[in-house]
Amino acid sequence: MNTAAHEVALDYTNTVQAEKTEDISPTALDEQYDTATIMGGLYGDGIIGLKGAFEPTWADRLGEDIEVLFSEALARPRGAVGRGPNRYYVEIHPERIRGFLDLVTHPWVVAVSTAVLSKDYKIVEIGFDVPLTGSMNQPWHRDFLAPEATLTGRRLNSLAFNLTTVDVEEDMGPFEIAPGTQWDRPIGFKHEMFPPKSLYGRYQERTVRKLPKRGDISVRSALTIHRGTANQSQKSRPALVLGVDAPDAQNAKRHDLQFTQSYYETIPVEHRKHFACRIVDALEPIVQAHTIEGLVMGEA
Repeated sequence: MNTAAHEVALDYTNTVQAEKTEDISPTALDEQYDTATIMGGLYGDGIIGLKGAFEPTWADRLGEDIEVLFSEALARPRGAVGRGPNRYYVEIHPERIRGFLDLVTHPWVVAVSTAVLSKDYKIVEIGFDVPLTGSMNQPWHRDFLAPEATLTGRRLNSLAFNLTTVDVEEDMGPFEIAPGTQWDRPIGFKHEMFPPKSLYGRYQERTVRKLPKRGDISVRSALTIHRGTANQSQKSRPALVLGVDAPDAQNAKRHDLQFTQSYYETIPVEHRKHFACRIVDALEPIVQAHTIEGLVMGEA
């Protein structure tokens, strides 16, 4: 790709869904996407998905933007965080990807966030994972410490939406998840996130391997025990991550969501309230702060 000629910077066009969501009421969302099904899936298995939420070409554009942003991040000190050998995470500015508003205004994303996190949900993070050729099996883990809302209150107060930019195949290091483990108490967990190997058999018995296609969206509790697997192909497997919190969650402290004023003003007014963000005159480099101890070591 000719990155110099590729204008990632500021495409304000909402190409797919935004116009359809401006007047959608909570009642309409309930009718379009069943709240009981959403909550049953996330409180049960800990992950659900929507096939074909976008056209594959939409995901292709996302992949082009991520390729440029990944190159920039690798060239900048602390621009990318290692998540194991040949595996990186990069937090980004929303306006650097085309289709951002398509995603955050998509009726399913709005319906899921509202059903699980309340009508006052907050978008706190956007970034991407890139497992490259040679990335190894991650240790089973959750992405952060389980809050008291979950451990004591048995309530989910955050979600992570994921979108692949490629059609995932078996040899590309697919994501694996152990359904129902979002409720596991972190007894014996290192850093309260990494379960002991004595529990690996439990996760292997439950594990589900995900092979999403371009245009699919999934959403999960990041507390559900999961891992990336070894990428034995010659292809990378980039995946976008959108983090969303309930009003009582604290994940925004680990992130730095920024908008320029000019871009912020293009966001439909009814959606602006859903961002935990800073408004800046010019975008500032993001110093990656959300590291996950332990993932720097992969498993053979």
